[in-house]
Amino acid sequence: MKKIILSVIMLIGLAFTSQAQEISKNALGLRFGDSGGFGTEITYQRGLGDNNRLELDLGWRNRNNYNNDNYDDNAIKLTGLYQWVWNIDGGFNWYAGIGGGVGNYNRDYYDNRNYNNGTFAFVAGDIGIEYNFDIPLLISLDFRPEFGGSDYYRNNYGSDVALALKYQF
Repeated sequence: MKKIILSVIMLIGLAFTSQAQEISKNALGLRFGDSGGFGTEITYQRGLGDNNRLELDLGWRNRNNYNNDNYDDNAIKLTGLYQWVWNIDGGFNWYAGIGGGVGNYNRDYYDNRNYNNGTFAFVAGDIGIEYNFDIPLLISLDFRPEFGGSDYYRNNYGSDVALALKYQF
């Protein structure tokens, strides 16, 4: 029984190490999302090893919500994520990460109820798929849930699905 358990542990370890690949040292681009999340972000990735990296995103939002709450919303946020990357096949990779960030918002209601502004902090996760082209282009699609955000996110939860285009160097 001990040999079987040891063999299973060794096979799992081999599976994770055999999928390691070389990822780009730097990548810079734009991340386009929304779906209740934040919107457009400038994104930068820094490779830390063969299969892990750091991603920093600076996002901003300027929107009018006439439908339900009648307010004008301006916000900015900075997100940092540590990501692990696994190769699927050729240039296809999938990745998962964890991190957090901080932001600041100003919300002005049209019916003169109040003016709301503040700073918020959040923790975030990230899971996605990407393709590394032979040219220095990286395209990715990911899902990012965010928890916290005090008064900025409803029920202290926000998320988005985003498409990113990045130049690798």
